[in-house]
Amino acid sequence: MSAALANKVCLLAGTTGIAGASARLFAHEGASIVAIGRSADNAAELKAEIEGLGGRCIVHVEDLATPGAPDRAFAAALAAFGRVDVLFHVAGISGRKFGDGPLADCTDEGWDTVMDINLRAMMQLNRACIRRWLAAKQPGVILNMASVLGFSFVPEHFNTVAYAAAKGAIIAMSQHAAGTYAKEGIRINVIAPALVETPMAARATQNPDILALLQRKQPLTRAPLTDEDCALAALYLCSDAARAVTGIVLPVDGGWCVSG
Repeated sequence: MSAALANKVCLLAGTTGIAGASARLFAHEGASIVAIGRSADNAAELKAEIEGLGGRCIVHVEDLATPGAPDRAFAAALAAFGRVDVLFHVAGISGRKFGDGPLADCTDEGWDTVMDINLRAMMQLNRACIRRWLAAKQPGVILNMASVLGFSFVPEHFNTVAYAAAKGAIIAMSQHAAGTYAKEGIRINVIAPALVETPMAARATQNPDILALLQRKQPLTRAPLTDEDCALAALYLCSDAARAVTGIVLPVDGGWCVSG
């Protein structure tokens, strides 16, 4: 059986957590990797790990929220490999430290920061890919990262309105684009994880009350999911195994959405 992503060039926004696990898995499945990250150290570590396993990886160190950064990142991928076949956009933040919270308490800074990083930067990198694919008459695959918190709420533990709004908007944007560009052979899907053991989720995964909540909200695992759980789902949606799948939102949630 051939590798699932043989001869594909995969652009990943993010270098740690789910993005890092996906980059390693995609490389194992034959893809050449372009990884975008804000931390030069994290990017270098991921590159060394993938190359140590015999894969091909370049990194582009930049904050995607800065003006022009998504287009520069896409240009770096083209310069390295001549094309991009797959975009998996993972990078995002929690906006609590910037003032995100319940609607009555959310600050303008919290709202704007979360929207710039979690939504605007994703839209711009999606747009760069689609413009290139349309111009080249090339099919392509986009997978965007949302969250169950965009449509399944637990306000007592996860009460950040800007984050929820951004994740809901990612779903709407992705489905709108999926319907627009399916006839061009471009597939666009969304993955919506529940609580995953990643650096960004440390506040939640170290909270005893939230860990107790997972006993009923994530009954398949009764614990935080692993980044590999999400990477495996991402591999399916980014590969030709999902060649007839577009416009879906796939919860990778351990049962979150169907549990009380």
